[in-house]
Amino acid sequence: MTLLRSLTLGLLGGTALAGGALAQSITVYTSQPNDQMAAVVEAFNADHPEITVEVFRTGTTELMSKLQAEFAAGGTPADVMLIADAVAMTQLKNDDRLLAYADAPVEGIPEALIDPDRMFFGTKLITTGIVYNTNLVTEAPTSWTDLAKPEIAASTIMPSPLYSGAAVIHVGTMVQQPGFGWDYYETLAENGAVAGQGNGTVIEAVARGEKAYGMIIEYMALNAKAEGSPVDFVFPTEGVSSITQPVAILKDSDAVEAAKVFVDWQLSRAAQEQSVTQGYFPVIEGVAPPAGYPEPASLTILGADPAKMLAEDQATKEAFADLFGG
Repeated sequence: MTLLRSLTLGLLGGTALAGGALAQSITVYTSQPNDQMAAVVEAFNADHPEITVEVFRTGTTELMSKLQAEFAAGGTPADVMLIADAVAMTQLKNDDRLLAYADAPVEGIPEALIDPDRMFFGTKLITTGIVYNTNLVTEAPTSWTDLAKPEIAASTIMPSPLYSGAAVIHVGTMVQQPGFGWDYYETLAENGAVAGQGNGTVIEAVARGEKAYGMIIEYMALNAKAEGSPVDFVFPTEGVSSITQPVAILKDSDAVEAAKVFVDWQLSRAAQEQSVTQGYFPVIEGVAPPAGYPEPASLTILGADPAKMLAEDQATKEAFADLFGG
């Protein structure tokens, strides 16, 4: 079964871009959910009706595989990447696939979210924690170690790094933590925990009661809770892994100026305020987080070396597949 889907939104015609260029079309490859991207494109086109945006969406891991196959075949239609993690972006940067954008509007965005060479820029703060079904769980978990207990692991589901970019970051982060490492995942597997595909499979399984617990990115759990699903979310006491959903322009884009307009908008206050309505932590100072979310500064973010994560990416995926299947 595939989750690949292409949606085309925007206005066609001869409207001029700012600066006098002809109207252009850009293609965005993204791991952001389809319904959210539809809203993103609609809001972007309200400000920039002269640019047609075509979106291709799937999980980051599959998206990177698609992109590599297109590069091998001679080129890709993608102009912009908006994907889950900086590790995948770093791979593209190292492969000389990204365009440096020195003049990107980054005022108010933490320097840690900006590539030093201005090749990609974080647009959100997304953390991974624990979701649980409130109809099935009487005592909420508080810790990552809780999930490894036999009676809890047997009813736990997690996303797979073979599909999800957020899972790549989460597994890569956890295996670098003292006291966790691969021993933690081996215990989870031995005690019956399972892996789905992306985070969507996790929230579906927990909301339906097929599983009582899950590892998941926070906004999916909290959005589901707000919509009435019997779920709640925990930021574990040890801390959370984090991704920044960076945006970047591909070096060989034939619509660079239009792509820059899209990147500019992604880094704007308007886009940040929209991302808050979709359940994301903002990255611009002065934009309040969604209702019910903690202040970003109050979170404990687990540290990890992205260079090591990238170097060990294939080995990490193989080790995970050995434990939980592919």
